[in-house]
Amino acid sequence: MSSVVLQSDIPGLRRHSTGKVRDVYDLGQMLLIVTTDRISAYDSVMPTGIPDKGRVLTQLSRYWFLRITPFQATHYISAQPDIVESVLTDNDVSMTDDLRAMLSGRAMLTLKADVYPVECVVRGYLAGSLWSEYKAAGGERFPVSLHGIDLPAGLRESERLPEPIFTPATKAATGHDENISLTEMRDIIGSHAAEALRSASLRIYTHAAERALKAGIIIADTKFEFGMHNGVLMLVDEALTPDSSRFWDASLYEPGRAQPSFDKQYLRDWLVASGWNKEPPAPELPPDVVEQTAARYREAYRRLTGSELPAA
Repeated sequence: MSSVVLQSDIPGLRRHSTGKVRDVYDLGQMLLIVTTDRISAYDSVMPTGIPDKGRVLTQLSRYWFLRITPFQATHYISAQPDIVESVLTDNDVSMTDDLRAMLSGRAMLTLKADVYPVECVVRGYLAGSLWSEYKAAGGERFPVSLHGIDLPAGLRESERLPEPIFTPATKAATGHDENISLTEMRDIIGSHAAEALRSASLRIYTHAAERALKAGIIIADTKFEFGMHNGVLMLVDEALTPDSSRFWDASLYEPGRAQPSFDKQYLRDWLVASGWNKEPPAPELPPDVVEQTAARYREAYRRLTGSELPAA
């Protein structure tokens, strides 16, 4: 089992930001994103890390960035270890064996971008918060409109939607993101930008969902972030990972119930069953939950890419 990286430290580099999972360093014209093995649920970071999680997120994002770039600009520059090391050396970082081991497979160089303050969510299936909202609005009995989107009556949990829908959300610094309408998104970032983000999100999702289905995975929904770099709209952050997407096993798909998934739903289910009140501090995770979650992340990578996760 790989060693777990809960935090990074690169002497000599200025920390740009620290998120729930990623540590971001400023390299002048570029950023270095180090994806740790931290895992969050219900807005809390767990005290226990998930082996290989950061490497799965980095390498799977790289996989998708390379396939998205022909039709949508991204912030990806490189995740090749030799290129990362060369850039760090040019920035006066002393590369030790410990630092190389820590960065192995989890470091990515990206362009800087002015990131839009909205989450771009695309849903191909009725699940998660949208299913909860649909039920609460009476959708099982009559047609409903949620966040400006009309949905027919009688849809079941996990059912495929007539067509993928775009459901943006606000970015919450703390607490839950809030689903908003496209009209509200226009008020936040402007009509032109809102339409550009909506169009790009649907295009990327459609491309990825078709490719993933051939690999036996349904992408039920996913979340994107975008930014502007030198006047160009770019996909940023991560792309189509188990952290940002709901991955289902196509061979086991059966609408009318929750689906087995290759993401952190297993962890969420354990947390609910544990009786945790979803308030900090989060509980330590038992070894079986850690390994089961890690196995799901690795399996998502294997199925989507057709290869095993490269050794650290």
